[in-house]
Amino acid sequence: MHLKKVFSVLFITIAMLGIGKVSAQNADERKSEVNKLVVLWTSDDPYVAERVALMYTHAAKTAKWFDEVDLIIWGPSAKLTAENLKIQEKLKAMQKDGVTIEACIVCAKAYQVVDDLKGLGFEVKGMGKPLSGHFKNEKAKVLTF
Repeated sequence: MHLKKVFSVLFITIAMLGIGKVSAQNADERKSEVNKLVVLWTSDDPYVAERVALMYTHAAKTAKWFDEVDLIIWGPSAKLTAENLKIQEKLKAMQKDGVTIEACIVCAKAYQVVDDLKGLGFEVKGMGKPLSGHFKNEKAKVLTF
């Protein structure tokens, strides 16, 4: 009877290890499927923009950490973009390197910068639905600054 218990415990342990291995493999497979980064940039702080949000976003594209990298200008970052030449230059370089840059039309209207953002070559449109789609997309990661 004791031997039967030992075999049962051994069998359960082996089965659990196998499940753990499959779970780890599934996690690795999911990780490798994530190939898109969407950065939601909301801050009007130029230091956060230059030294965090834009720096990481640009590096993620140029270092090929993600195949696709999108930057969404949302809220106060729209006004900062329209007013700050250094930020504009950085965004142009990012765009040249393949980062897709979009801006929220509602935010741009609120700050009266629609024409400024369009003039910089950024698509200005309704972003609520596209952003929600990014949140639901298992192959994308959304990061907010």
